[in-house]
Amino acid sequence: MSGNVVRGRFAPSPTGPLHFGSLVAALASYCDARAAGGEWLVRIEDVDEPRSRPDAERAILAALTRYGLSWDGDVVRQSERTPHYEDALARLRAADLVYACACTRKEMELAPVNPIGERVYPGTCRKGIERSRDGHYAQRVRVGDAIVSFVDVLQGPQRQELGREVGDFIVRRADGLFAYQLAVTVDDELQGVTSIVRGADLLASTPRQIYLQGCLDIATPEYLHVPVAINDAGEKLSKQTGAAALPHDPVPMLLAAWRFLQQPMPEATPASAAAFASYAVGAWSRARLPPVRMLPAPRV
Repeated sequence: MSGNVVRGRFAPSPTGPLHFGSLVAALASYCDARAAGGEWLVRIEDVDEPRSRPDAERAILAALTRYGLSWDGDVVRQSERTPHYEDALARLRAADLVYACACTRKEMELAPVNPIGERVYPGTCRKGIERSRDGHYAQRVRVGDAIVSFVDVLQGPQRQELGREVGDFIVRRADGLFAYQLAVTVDDELQGVTSIVRGADLLASTPRQIYLQGCLDIATPEYLHVPVAINDAGEKLSKQTGAAALPHDPVPMLLAAWRFLQQPMPEATPASAAAFASYAVGAWSRARLPPVRMLPAPRV
């Protein structure tokens, strides 16, 4: 892979098969990178190893192939990258930016809740731990009075006061597994990702990643958060809400995802997934994307 090129990525968690919501994110990411003449990578985000399933990874990669979304280079797996996360954590520790936290989930239930339903860490262990928990502590990064501002390509200007809206956040869990925020930040840097196109459900966590980028002195990519597909109950389509796996026949679902993204429809139904992908890359338009955070999923 060469330098100075647009590089996008799709990074699913292998906890179940791809569904319509996954396809929307994958298709948007793929078309955005390819339309810019760039590369598109696939990364399996199995940092939460207890929840990851090898059969789910195989199903995800098979579905991407069947749906005509071909990737560049080798598939990267977070479970194989622990030394890189260890190094990043050591750099944060050397800068006195992380500390051990013994707070339990039950104790965190007393913390205030932010607008998206997350608990705001009140800083209980910031000045040291006064009780033992058998040496199994989470690691939190200090945010102080940091304010992170950025402009999302689709969602516009964003601003987050980390201390008030999030608090010091976890970068390594008490069970030893690395948290998503640190892993994804390190991975995007190591893979040279320049443009991140993903669902708007991850918009609120982006300032945490940008903050870590600053702490680790690494570049900030461009962000574009597309609408999330929701069901009739207003819930995000996910494995937890019973979203159906993608059907074997790809073209109808590809057209449904394309319509969901409000892109120009082809005059005739493409004969195959490959034909659709070729058309979609040429027709892709950022300007046509709906600048909202969620949209009802179509009935297919």
